[in-house]
Amino acid sequence: MKILILGIGNILFGDEGIGPHMVHYLEKKYEFKSDEHTIDLVDGGTLAQRLIPIITDYDHVIIIDCVTTEGGEVGDVYFFDFNAVPSCVTWQGSAHEVEMLQTLQMIEMFGDLPPVKIVGVVPFVIGEDSTFSLTNEVIEASKTMEKAIIDHLATLGVESKQIASPLLQEVAKETYIREVR
Repeated sequence: MKILILGIGNILFGDEGIGPHMVHYLEKKYEFKSDEHTIDLVDGGTLAQRLIPIITDYDHVIIIDCVTTEGGEVGDVYFFDFNAVPSCVTWQGSAHEVEMLQTLQMIEMFGDLPPVKIVGVVPFVIGEDSTFSLTNEVIEASKTMEKAIIDHLATLGVESKQIASPLLQEVAKETYIREVR
C-alpha cells in the first residue's frame, strides 16, 4: 500500500502553515519503515486542486491541516475520517481549507478518493500580516498531532523510528526553503 502524509497550508500566515511545517518536522525526526507499505511525505502548500494527481496515486492519505470549528479554541486538535467529519468542523476558515475540501469532494465525486484521515488543529488566524512564527498553542498541539499520526501509522503496520530531535519552531523557520516533493 502506498501511504501519503500530505501537509496543507500557507506558511506565510503563521499557524496556517502547520501542515507543511509538520511534514518537514516528521521527515527530519523519523524514519518510516514497513515491509509492505511505502510512505511519502509531501508539502502540498496551498496547491489544492493541483494535488489531485498526487492524492489519487495513493492507497491511503493522511492530511495535516488547519480546521475551523464551532466552539473550538486555538490549539484544539481533531483527528477524523474525511467521510465522517465531526459536526463541529465548519471548513469556513482560510481559502486553502475550502479549496482542499472542494478538492477532496471532487476526487470523491469521480470515485478516485482513497481513504483519507485528517489531522487538524484550530489556528490563530492572523489576517493580512505575514509571519513564519507559530503560536505557543499550536506548537503544544503539534505534540498531539504527531502522536495521532504515529499511532495511526502503527495501526497500518508502519514503524516510526526516531532518528533526530528537531524542534518544530526551528523547522518552521526553514520550511520556505525546503523542496516540495
